[in-house]
Amino acid sequence: MRLYRKKAALLQYLNEKKTSLGFVPTMGALHQGHLALVEKAVVENKLVVVSIFVNPTQFNNPTDLENYPHSLTEDIEKLVPFEESLILFVPTKEELYGRTVSADTYDFGSLAVHMEGASRANHFLGVATVVEKLFKLINPQKAYFGEKDFQQLQIIKNLAKQKKWDIEIIGCPIIRETNGLAISSRNQLLTPALKDKAAILHNTLLWVTKQSSKTKISALEKEVKRQFEKQQDFQLDYFCIAEEETLVPATEFSRNKSCRAFIAVNVGPIRLIDNMLLTKI
Repeated sequence: MRLYRKKAALLQYLNEKKTSLGFVPTMGALHQGHLALVEKAVVENKLVVVSIFVNPTQFNNPTDLENYPHSLTEDIEKLVPFEESLILFVPTKEELYGRTVSADTYDFGSLAVHMEGASRANHFLGVATVVEKLFKLINPQKAYFGEKDFQQLQIIKNLAKQKKWDIEIIGCPIIRETNGLAISSRNQLLTPALKDKAAILHNTLLWVTKQSSKTKISALEKEVKRQFEKQQDFQLDYFCIAEEETLVPATEFSRNKSCRAFIAVNVGPIRLIDNMLLTKI
């Protein structure tokens, strides 16, 4: 496995290879969800770049940025099974951004307005900024993102379309803990007891899925909010059923449009998100 910290050295190596190239951007603290992306990328490409970079411009909460886990040594160990096909890129913020660490401006329309867009000011501007920098540098044929961050996935697809990049954006299924909790780097910040209780996110989405064929959206949203009002450890930020393509909150189910249920919960300073596709009614 080759490890690069400088853009120039990475670019020189990539220019020499001229082969099918996949890309998995991460913020480190790698888990089974990340490794599933890497595994798929390795199968589909002769060479894969994995980046590890905690991007400061996508954090609207300084405490969240400060508490985000860092574990480069452990991350490298987890990537060893893929090392023959892998390049690891671990830049500093100065290397990637230069002297000015700030987000660029984009217009993603309805995709960035609701849910995470409403709760985390300018979050997706930071995401798009770092993705654009990495895409321009690495220039992969395929890039892999997890569906746990489904809103982010849709925005990156839109970004690639706006920029007319010849990059296939591939969404990969959510990987879950045994209790159904969507695997996330933030899960390691939970106590064992809270991690067990956090199954409530997945269980809520399963309940919504089962009820969606016979219950109005407004009633589902009201009941989810009511259930979380009973929870002492979990503060509901939002629960929303939105059209999958536009991410506009839906008012009723339609046979012609796929919808997803989205949920975000704060456990003290720890933020957990999840989503689930609702079968067309």
